[in-house]
Amino acid sequence: MDRSVGTLIVAVVILLVIIAIAWGWSRRKRAQSDVATPPKPHLGITPVADPVEGSYVSTTKAGHPLERVAVHGLGIRTTGELVITDGGVIMDLAGREDFLIPRRDIVSVDTTSGMIGKFVERGGIVRITWRLGDTLVDTGFRARYAASTAPTVDRIREMIEEAQ
Repeated sequence: MDRSVGTLIVAVVILLVIIAIAWGWSRRKRAQSDVATPPKPHLGITPVADPVEGSYVSTTKAGHPLERVAVHGLGIRTTGELVITDGGVIMDLAGREDFLIPRRDIVSVDTTSGMIGKFVERGGIVRITWRLGDTLVDTGFRARYAASTAPTVDRIREMIEEAQ
């Protein structure tokens, strides 16, 4: 009897934790309902470099690496590819809708060692700061091969300079 009571208590605690997480996530999504939907890739844009395999880390409010953007699926980590095109950067994501970071909206690009829930070696995550509607956001991508990180940052920087 004591064992079943203990098991029941643990099950209730786990259930309460799951409910709290779901409630927090839905509350965050409601609070961010004013964040614009990211554009979808469209016909007419051409890749200017080979796709970079890796992991989409997340999109956060710019300058706040622990404040995940929950709306439009931007807060969900997944594998995918970063594709640099003449129209911007495409996040080609596994199991999710792809999105475009338009060239005109990119503010800066650099590297970081961490974003919400993902911390790696120094400079291991490509961080693109861009305007998503009226909201300035940071989108993180970790290349599968470290040798791809610097060339990716350089290509995006060239794109920013050409757009100015």
